[in-house]
Amino acid sequence: MKKLDWYIVKKFIGTFFFAIMILAIIACVIDYSEKVDDFVQHKAPFLAILNYFKNFIPHITALLFPLFIFIATIFFTSKMAYRSEIIAILASGTSFQRFLRPYFIGGGFLCLLSLLINHWVVPQANKQRLAFEDKYVHAATIVSDQNVHLRLTKDLFVYMQRYDYTLNQGTRFSAEKIEGTQLKEKISAETASYDSVKKLWTLHDVTIRTMNDVDESLQSVKELKKSYPFTPKDLDEDDEEKDALTTPELLRVIAREKLRGRESLNVYYVELHRRTAAPFAGLILSMIGVCIASRKIRGGSGLHLALGIVISAVYIMSMQFTTTFSIKAGLNPLLAVWIPNFIFGSLAYYLYRNQVT
Repeated sequence: MKKLDWYIVKKFIGTFFFAIMILAIIACVIDYSEKVDDFVQHKAPFLAILNYFKNFIPHITALLFPLFIFIATIFFTSKMAYRSEIIAILASGTSFQRFLRPYFIGGGFLCLLSLLINHWVVPQANKQRLAFEDKYVHAATIVSDQNVHLRLTKDLFVYMQRYDYTLNQGTRFSAEKIEGTQLKEKISAETASYDSVKKLWTLHDVTIRTMNDVDESLQSVKELKKSYPFTPKDLDEDDEEKDALTTPELLRVIAREKLRGRESLNVYYVELHRRTAAPFAGLILSMIGVCIASRKIRGGSGLHLALGIVISAVYIMSMQFTTTFSIKAGLNPLLAVWIPNFIFGSLAYYLYRNQVT
């Protein structure tokens, strides 16, 4: 690390965190203006609101990380070019490849930091953020999805027509035990309620049908208490749940939902792979930024920033398009989140080759 490296790295990281601070403040103001009526209506305490925005900042920062690092790179590099610092550096015999070294160091450090934050810190913050929104912003969920089928274990399947959360009661419940292709037991109940303290299901007006080879028995009871490995919350698909799960928790949820036979898990896989792809996107965009902003042009920093914002918008739109295509149309999730990185990585290499030739 030479003086030049320290000089650029300090400017890089300092401008990055300055951009985060400014844009995070703007995002908080916009979010507050959208939710202030809900805060007043639900009488949200002032300290709870402050804690909400404390957890909102990591969420918005991780979401826009590539944009932050790209704008920071263009901003301070363009300033260096405008003051002819880059011309002086290259005229001293420093190659453009050598000039890029501190950008790789600074971008690599921010990439590793973002990886850690995406996989561990942001999900923890999202747990508190989403809990606050459920209590003070969103309307309470009254009933679950209808006609829900769940696979709880290898040979246990349950069905619920619907569950009323206000009454704590579900209708038309059934649990089937199937070994291979043979139905061994079927428990049907007109209504079912859940005891969250004892973690037991209470079934009412129950019919128990048991099959053993060619023998079959039928039994009716008024009430039956059973333990099943699911809760009423599992009957309602909440796609925001993934945002509040650390990566190990997300992997466990994916395994659970796969066992339950959920039709599409791409929404979870996209989130899993996005946590790794986004930090590398920031590194790629920083290379594009330095290649664009290192040239001194007549438009100066304003033209560089405008071009940077356009490229950032194109990246965000391409990411949104590919991830939506994965969730809705079945595109491979790993491919979906990395396609924009491949495209912009190729653009970064093209711009780099133009600089060194």
